[in-house]
Amino acid sequence: MSTCGACKCYKKLEFNIRMAYQPIVDVSDNTVFAFEALVRGENGEGAGIVLDRVTDEYIYSFDQKCRMTAIETAARIGVPGKISINFLPNAIYEPETCLERTLETAQRVGFPKDNIIFEVTEHEKIENHELLKDVFSTYRKHGFLTAIDDFGEGYAGLNLLSDFQPDLLKIDMNLIRNIDKDRVKRAIVKGVISVASDLGIRSIAEGIETQEEFEVLRDLGIVLMQGYYFGKPALEQAIIPEGFNCGAGKK
Repeated sequence: MSTCGACKCYKKLEFNIRMAYQPIVDVSDNTVFAFEALVRGENGEGAGIVLDRVTDEYIYSFDQKCRMTAIETAARIGVPGKISINFLPNAIYEPETCLERTLETAQRVGFPKDNIIFEVTEHEKIENHELLKDVFSTYRKHGFLTAIDDFGEGYAGLNLLSDFQPDLLKIDMNLIRNIDKDRVKRAIVKGVISVASDLGIRSIAEGIETQEEFEVLRDLGIVLMQGYYFGKPALEQAIIPEGFNCGAGKK
């Protein structure tokens, strides 16, 4: 498949994917803020197995397929409220063109585009920061929310944040793990929250697994949280955690 006249050629994805959905909760009012769409194999295989099959020649097709599948599945199973979709920054060559199928899919299945969050996944090095800034600006112009994922891990650092201020900042789970036992992690996370707040960005703590981690993060002022403590990813299901309500329509 040719992507543009410039140009790169990408092959059509030769395997099927599905989506699992994990809740992101707002503990200030016990609602679900959004569901993150997480890629799975055709038989429910984990994301790592799927990603191992995605070589450079398939990256564009894979990125596009993930977006479409996440939106189509969310509409089919009736996900209440927002979904968060990871995108691969190096799969995008021209923001408006690469967004066409996303917009067409959302319109076709009747899923509101203002209920879509795009997270930049930072497990690969961003080759073109200027392009990423253009991508984020284009997404915001079309009404999508934006997020930097895995902040504090890999390449997702202050340089990226200084280039673009997203709507949401997801603090990497390695900073969250055992934060109740680690004063250094507490100090770092407290600093990240403060910087994000000063920039008008909402923080999300991801990877929460224990009551103790939850309590420390709550005391630090984080209200948006994600992790096994609240709910595991469910294949083609949007399960609202016990004690929470859907919160559909929340900004």
